[in-house]
Amino acid sequence: MKKKSKIVLLAMSLSCLLSISLPVPAPAGDRLPVIVSILPQKYFVQKIGGDRVDISVMVLPGANPATYEPKPQQMVNLTKSKLYFAIGVLFETHWLKKFAGFNPQMTIVSTQSGIEKISMKAHLHNENEGKEDAKTAAHTEIKDPHIWLAPPLVMLQARNILEGLLKVDPQHGETYKANYGRFVRELVDLDLKLIKQFKDSAEGTQFMVYHPAWGYFAWAYGLEQIPIEMEGKNPTPKELQALIGMAKKNSIKVIFVQPQFSIKSANTIAKEIGGQVMFADPLALNWAENLEKVAAGFESAMR
Repeated sequence: MKKKSKIVLLAMSLSCLLSISLPVPAPAGDRLPVIVSILPQKYFVQKIGGDRVDISVMVLPGANPATYEPKPQQMVNLTKSKLYFAIGVLFETHWLKKFAGFNPQMTIVSTQSGIEKISMKAHLHNENEGKEDAKTAAHTEIKDPHIWLAPPLVMLQARNILEGLLKVDPQHGETYKANYGRFVRELVDLDLKLIKQFKDSAEGTQFMVYHPAWGYFAWAYGLEQIPIEMEGKNPTPKELQALIGMAKKNSIKVIFVQPQFSIKSANTIAKEIGGQVMFADPLALNWAENLEKVAAGFESAMR
């Protein structure tokens, strides 16, 4: 993956080249109908599209983007959409081609374009696992889709969103460019704030999560996530005991879970280590506020 600092500098350079004129509110009937896969994308597209876009979200609140199936009304909405912003979550693998067939005039933008994804590596729960176990784990690695949880990567997604809007609605290009410039500056400010927040944490400081959604956040700020669940599978009793031992060894007292998944295993570990379970939702709509809230939780748990 490219160095984070290069991503930030590139985004800042692009934003400085853009106009800073204020956007003009659009009449309700003149808005561009667009669809996004998940709620955080709505936040990103709204930041850039402003009043010019009318955004529908495919994966509804509380649903799992890995297994989601669109509702009939959502398929009807596809016929009216001019743009679909994909992000690489699992349900798109099955549905994007169907969406394109349902509305051939709709432009599909891959907002993950240009991002080198990292592998969702299963943590070796048992420190005595042999080489064959390690080889098996290597063969089962999948790419982590949670690219919206690291501000430097959101800067790249923002650029892809801007280009999609410019392609479909070039007459309002100056508005989109101005909004994009402001959004990138907000992202840079947030990134610098988080860097400062974790600067005193030792490299590789660990936090434990149920679902491994926070790998890119960990990458961006020099941390390490320890996942309980992997590829939709709960840990075996043996793995659960290993996780409990690991948590005790590393003085981990907080297990972070997200609302879209069962917290049974997390509760078991928390009980055994005398810790607690805290929510960290990777799919919250108010993206920036949520990221700061989760970061504060991580920081507090690692003290």
